[in-house]
Amino acid sequence: MTIAPVLAGGDPLLTGKIDFAVVLIVLLKTFVTFAVLMVAVLFMVWFERKVISDMQNRIGPNRAGPWGILQSLADGIKLFFKEDLLPEKADRRVFRLAPYLSAVPAFLSFAIVPIGGVVSIFGRETRLQLADPPVGILFLLAMSSVAVYGVMLAGWASGSKYPLLGSVRASAQMVSYEAALGITVATVVLLTGSLYTSDIVASQTGSIFNWNIVRLGGLPFLLFVVAATAELNRPPFDLVEAEQELVGGFHTEYSSIRFALFFLAEFMNTVTMSAIIVALFLGGSDGPTFGVGGVVGTWLLPLFWFVAKLFIFLFTYVWFRATLPRLRYDQLMDLGWKVLIPVSLAWLLVIAAITLERRYLVAAFPAMLVGAAMLYRSLALGKDAVRHEDLHA
Repeated sequence: MTIAPVLAGGDPLLTGKIDFAVVLIVLLKTFVTFAVLMVAVLFMVWFERKVISDMQNRIGPNRAGPWGILQSLADGIKLFFKEDLLPEKADRRVFRLAPYLSAVPAFLSFAIVPIGGVVSIFGRETRLQLADPPVGILFLLAMSSVAVYGVMLAGWASGSKYPLLGSVRASAQMVSYEAALGITVATVVLLTGSLYTSDIVASQTGSIFNWNIVRLGGLPFLLFVVAATAELNRPPFDLVEAEQELVGGFHTEYSSIRFALFFLAEFMNTVTMSAIIVALFLGGSDGPTFGVGGVVGTWLLPLFWFVAKLFIFLFTYVWFRATLPRLRYDQLMDLGWKVLIPVSLAWLLVIAAITLERRYLVAAFPAMLVGAAMLYRSLALGKDAVRHEDLHA
């Protein structure tokens, strides 16, 4: 299970002299990445509506464009021209700033996702990746932390109690699940031996058995998916926007383009986090090339495999929304603190012991027992709570 650290990280475009051509290529990559991500968000909004409508035996969007595919664009245009309201008791500067603190980190997080290999543009080699910084995957955790401020400040600056309650819930929920998210990322980094996201993907190439979902035993993958769903405020963890309790959550007082930015950030984060899951656990763009060479084998087929894996997770998040009921807040916090964090920490120690030397596995065995005991205790307490509620119903 031990692998040698990969030391080929970094974009080859930036290893030599920085001239006008390099700057032009970076600007072109930035524009293309932003355009692709915006199109992906528009598709995701339409895709979620259509899939849920099919699951619920409804029609869904079918008026704007073929199969209603332009419905998302029509909604965006409508929101752009609506009146932009500013509450009387709001903190004006913070109220206007908060939507950008949610939308900008979502785009920056996608910048570190490698969606393919090395290609040649204008005679220069570069990765199909906007940025490959040395801090790598830690940049994702940093942007996730910044995104919390957008939600918190939006509720606080509105000058209303209900958005404030939504922002308080958001701060507790996102901080809680960010701990489990960070521990599972540490497990991947420990096994790979590098922080570069390109190295993490490169270490999984060659076979499906090299993918981290297999090498790590599958458990960190499941923990990451659950924690990421809570970070995204997606069902069944969408208590930040529990409309039957909080009217509409932290963005109740927002309208027009500022509300659209929160809406955009949610779906952009869904696309970004799905891409991160593919890169960390499913080999990124790795897949069979069928012996095809040239442009098709070097970057078209890898790009296809990446998009196919990404599509699976986008469908999974829609499936969650259509089928799972919302958790109670106490269940939400119990799952984060009593299950995800202890189990992910125990598994990190196990992977560390196996990666270093197998004899250290004996030292990690108590951690496994503690994690299993805490998981059993949490499940037992949950059953007792349900039984207690049934007796007093």
